Amino acid sequence: MDKFTTLTGVAAPVDMDNVDTDMIIPKQFLKTIKRTGLREGLFYELRFDQDGNPTDFVLDQPAYKNAKLLIAGDNFGCGSSREHAPWAILDHGIRCVIAESFADIFYNNCFKNGILPVALPKSQVRALMEQAKQGANATFTVDLETQQVHAPDGSMYAFEIEPFRKHCLLNGLDDIALTLKKADDIGTYEQRMARHAPWMFRDVAG
Repeated sequence: MDKFTTLTGVAAPVDMDNVDTDMIIPKQFLKTIKRTGLREGLFYELRFDQDGNPTDFVLDQPAYKNAKLLIAGDNFGCGSSREHAPWAILDHGIRCVIAESFADIFYNNCFKNGILPVALPKSQVRALMEQAKQGANATFTVDLETQQVHAPDGSMYAFEIEPFRKHCLLNGLDDIALTLKKADDIGTYEQRMARHAPWMFRDVAG
């Protein structure tokens, strides 16, 4: 998982509440377990009409094609627990989502995939949303170390994050990486158990 320290870029405004995971990545794109290629399904039903014609959704507009942040309303990521939702967001190049609140499972999945979810009060989100609508000329910076969002107009908003999750993002540690940091301890335990309970380590196929 890539480290997250500071992120500077354009923010795509998705001015909606209750954006659920089916809206983020519809069910027909859940057949793969690969984390790549999912950007094609990101917000698919908002980006295309029933005949498959583009709707000029914000992420397809020239100003936001390379957006690194997403700004949305309340209860972002609600609905089913599909991890494909943060995968699709990340595959599009977005590493930070700012919203009034997040659904718990989506919020947790973001951290597991290197995305920083930032929850801010409604008044602050609205201020950021309006600035994001200025397009490519509006550049935002998110500093995880200082826990601050710097807006294009020079204003700054502080956000909260649990210390352990902050540590993991700063150091690029997902669940596998955290486990591997204990590889020596795991090896020592397995050697001890192999001596005291060798039957646990027998090859069943043999």
